[in-house]
Amino acid sequence: MASYKVGYFVGSLSSTSINRRLAQALTRLAPPELQLVEIPIKDLPVYSQDYDADYPPVARTFKQAIADCDALLFVTPEFNRSIPGGLKNAIDWASRPWGQNSLAHKPSGVIGTSPGAIGTAVAQSQLRGVLCYCNSPLMNTVEAYIHFKEGLITADGEVTNESTREFLRNYMTELHAFIVRVLTVLPRTT
Repeated sequence: MASYKVGYFVGSLSSTSINRRLAQALTRLAPPELQLVEIPIKDLPVYSQDYDADYPPVARTFKQAIADCDALLFVTPEFNRSIPGGLKNAIDWASRPWGQNSLAHKPSGVIGTSPGAIGTAVAQSQLRGVLCYCNSPLMNTVEAYIHFKEGLITADGEVTNESTREFLRNYMTELHAFIVRVLTVLPRTT
């Protein structure tokens, strides 16, 4: 049975992020064939083309962490009806310099949670557009906009609502199937 390393990004930089809780829950609910590892984004400086000739060590480490993964998962909040700045900055680092796009051909999924009734629908829509431009094959179904209520996911990632837990388990099962399909067409090179 093949296993796949899935790097995940938590779009919020907050230590108390509800999206971090969601990422922990997804890690617990993932099929055994998926090994989830966080790729941290908080220490990246603001991207500038001035770095393209000589990436700082933190950015080189970041790009290598992406290269070491078979697939990616973006777990994002929605800030002001958009992608959080820290996450967009990470994507800019990952996709630059020109010709060295670490996101290209990496199967990816997008999910998020918010206390708002529409979850993170607008941010996810914008994030999908950015990832599409970066040539990252996207899982388009199942879409997941989780309306967060206190107690839904504990601090250690346990989902307390049975129907939400099953929905998220199914999401991860679908992500696994998507990764298999994409990597059948675009096999891993390493």
